[in-house]
Amino acid sequence: MAHEIELLMTEFVTHDVKRFITTRPPGFDVTPGQGVDLAIATPEWSEKTRPFTPTSLEEDRVLEFTIKRYPDHQGVTDALHRLEPGAHLLVSDPWGSIRYEGPGVFIAGGAGITPFMAILRRLARDGQLDGCTLLFSNKTPADIICAEEFRHYLGERCTFLCTRATAPGCEARRIDKDLLRERIGDFGQRFYTCGPKVFVREINAALVELGASPETIVFEK
Repeated sequence: MAHEIELLMTEFVTHDVKRFITTRPPGFDVTPGQGVDLAIATPEWSEKTRPFTPTSLEEDRVLEFTIKRYPDHQGVTDALHRLEPGAHLLVSDPWGSIRYEGPGVFIAGGAGITPFMAILRRLARDGQLDGCTLLFSNKTPADIICAEEFRHYLGERCTFLCTRATAPGCEARRIDKDLLRERIGDFGQRFYTCGPKVFVREINAALVELGASPETIVFEK
């Protein structure tokens, strides 16, 4: 079922990622990590839904979405980034298989960090971040979403990696089998992976090859 919500404000998080704050439908219950289908409530766009993950918490009176713009597509994300407060959106009931199942390693590529944002925020709120680490890959340091927030939560257990440029605090490496072998001492723990489909497929395969059980890997199936 689609719920109509109103855009209250937007602001840039990075050069091509915006935070969207919207009204929250009465009784709208979303578990951190779950996704929704989102559309712009106009005749031109209302049937063009795309999946996004709320990055707000359960108790927040508003919804927050953290959305990267892909201008080359000239599609939904581009249209969303051009909206002004007062615009109306359509949001589906929550769905998805990414949920927190216990401490482990969060592995994200680019905008794939968004399902983990509400999870890590909730754990930080509840003082339950012990045993959690983050490996976060981006093209450049300028692409890292909420870098300071994650550093604040996790300290040295937060690792940023960049594939096209580097800077202090961001290693010039990819997340691959060799890096996973170097950085993870226990492949019996839980893993959470999210990002482009190829990224998730390759990371999951590498984790299994290194000894992780498929049942311990949480991702959007």
